[in-house]
Amino acid sequence: MSEKKKAKPTGNSAGLRAGAIIFWVLAIAAEVVGIMFLLGKIAIPEGSLLWFLLGAIVLDLIFVIIGSQMWKKANHISPASEKNKLAFWLYNNLGVIISVIAFAPLIILILLNKDADKKTKTIATIAAVVALAIAGVSSYDFNPVSQEDLARAEAYFQNTTVYYTQGGKVYHSHEDCGYLKNSKEVIEGKVAQAFEANKTRLCKTCAKKDGVTNEDLPVQE
Repeated sequence: MSEKKKAKPTGNSAGLRAGAIIFWVLAIAAEVVGIMFLLGKIAIPEGSLLWFLLGAIVLDLIFVIIGSQMWKKANHISPASEKNKLAFWLYNNLGVIISVIAFAPLIILILLNKDADKKTKTIATIAAVVALAIAGVSSYDFNPVSQEDLARAEAYFQNTTVYYTQGGKVYHSHEDCGYLKNSKEVIEGKVAQAFEANKTRLCKTCAKKDGVTNEDLPVQE
């Protein structure tokens, strides 16, 4: 039998966005420090440039990822409206844009630098490119949600309890749904809490039972 667990209260989107911006600023600061190491603006022991660059790149990556995860979570709590296509795209891809800003200038300057040795330039460039790729993929929201999607789901379910699992990709309107039978832990809460947990589509089996279609609200494909 699955263990039932109450969903945590919906988080504060404003606080998450503020936190994301702080971490993104730290990421860009790490990049600037890396550039200063590269240009010799900060004194470092001779022969240690590569290690200092790698340290800056790692910190840059960590800060970008933390900021992007916070931003994506905020987008699921308080999503942008899809009526303004540009604003909606920017909201959901801001983490990817920041990833490029946080790594591309450093990559370009490493490649153009004439003072660093070939080994340092090669390893640092590869590390920065890989970090950019990881940051970009981690920052991209593969399951974006709109203000309208959330509003439709909340209007449909109102105060009804929905169910989902930690690792699943959908939420369920029926506690006895077959997809939940083998789950060790089932979380129950409101649909807004499911959206925050990145479960933004109704299980297709539950949708069929309820007679719900994609015209009513987002359903699992």
